Amino acid sequence: MSVRVRRVHEPPDPDDGLRVLVDRLWPRGVSKDAARVDEWPKDLTPSAELRRWYHAGEGSYEEFARRYEGELAAPEAAEALARARAWVRAGPVTLLTAVKSPERSHAAVLAGLLER
Repeated sequence: MSVRVRRVHEPPDPDDGLRVLVDRLWPRGVSKDAARVDEWPKDLTPSAELRRWYHAGEGSYEEFARRYEGELAAPEAAEALARARAWVRAGPVTLLTAVKSPERSHAAVLAGLLER
């Protein structure tokens, strides 16, 4: 299994495999042609409330990760997570996000879940 996290603003890499945008909103300043996104499963993205809570600095990354994993247990998100796991079994997957620190974001949490 191969899952990696990259910023959507970076140019595509031949080793990316399936490119999956994991942000709820389309990233500013990136055209759809330039992004080369293959999948955009919005059910895998954190809720607006959770995103606002985390970005307001009200809680730790660990608490954010715990809450996000809880959201991913909901039926629609769990179905999307199962589809994503199938993509990972089929070949390399690159999770794309616009956040400035992908290593401390929902994309990193999701990558960890997909690699289990």
